[in-house]
Amino acid sequence: MIDTIPVIPFHVPGRQIYGNSVFPYGVHCTSTTLTRNDTERWVSEQRKELLKLAAQHGAVLFRDFPLKTAEDFDGFVASLGISNFPYRQSLSNAVRMNRTERVFSANEAPPEVTILFHHEMAQTPIYPEWILFFCELAALEGGATPICRSDILYERLKECSPQFIVDCEQKGLKYSNVMPEEDDLQSGMGRSWKGTLGVETREAAEGRLSELNYSWQWLDDGSLRATTPALPAVNEVRPGRKSFFNQLIAAFLGWKDSRNDVSESLRHGDGTRLDRDAVMQAVALAEELAFDLQWQTGDAVLIDNTVVMHARRTFKGPRKVVASLAEMRHNSFPIPKR
Repeated sequence: MIDTIPVIPFHVPGRQIYGNSVFPYGVHCTSTTLTRNDTERWVSEQRKELLKLAAQHGAVLFRDFPLKTAEDFDGFVASLGISNFPYRQSLSNAVRMNRTERVFSANEAPPEVTILFHHEMAQTPIYPEWILFFCELAALEGGATPICRSDILYERLKECSPQFIVDCEQKGLKYSNVMPEEDDLQSGMGRSWKGTLGVETREAAEGRLSELNYSWQWLDDGSLRATTPALPAVNEVRPGRKSFFNQLIAAFLGWKDSRNDVSESLRHGDGTRLDRDAVMQAVALAEELAFDLQWQTGDAVLIDNTVVMHARRTFKGPRKVVASLAEMRHNSFPIPKR
């Protein structure tokens, strides 16, 4: 993997080891004269190996490559040869600003807001297989991106909360949230129903929700309460490897703002409430298993979204982290047998 340009694997400080995988896997560029074109050529040549490394280890951290801008990062992502998943086509509830066709701000929520662990878009019928982050500017203090191997979390939960895992696998989850009529930049989940659904009118919104098999209710202030169909809480990534694939932690604890009450955000697919003690066990285990990506300006990371959750710590000072999504996948329950 490292023959064409001066790139070497490196031990990311504090990395975790699980069997034949390290989390995260690190790749370090040792050249100070490497150009953007050199980098893109190398990524293109090594794309299969890099994607294989990300699937095996969960995440690959790229350090000291000649990446300075969102445009540089866009070229890096394009060189991987993975299909772009434009944010505007997603059903995510976070407000994000596009920088290029592939690249957008990771989250516009204020720096004092903690973004809790989640799989990107696991609360919707479509999600990306890959998510990539790039640090244009590291925060003066804080601002780490915690990541967590959810296949390991699944195994731990299966040991300590077996009935909860059975319920998650057999019943799935339904998510509810209230979307404002216009974007709310003060909320980590403030994307409007117009932006989320890609529509301009109530009639078009109802048509889109019907297509997605959502239920909904219009509120007096123009907001929209929408509830998903049952979606998976556990996913079989490959035969014999299961992942705690959901937005349970974020929805149960973090889906709160002036419109949303966390007690109404989440149910099992049959409408029953979740075991709070088991959920809090999942929260504690995810934090125990967390690896905090302490950003250095210019860092990029490739994450397998099917096996790794991510979050955001609070921070002080300017911080610019952008993201890109790739390879749209369909999320349905019950999970089709492989």
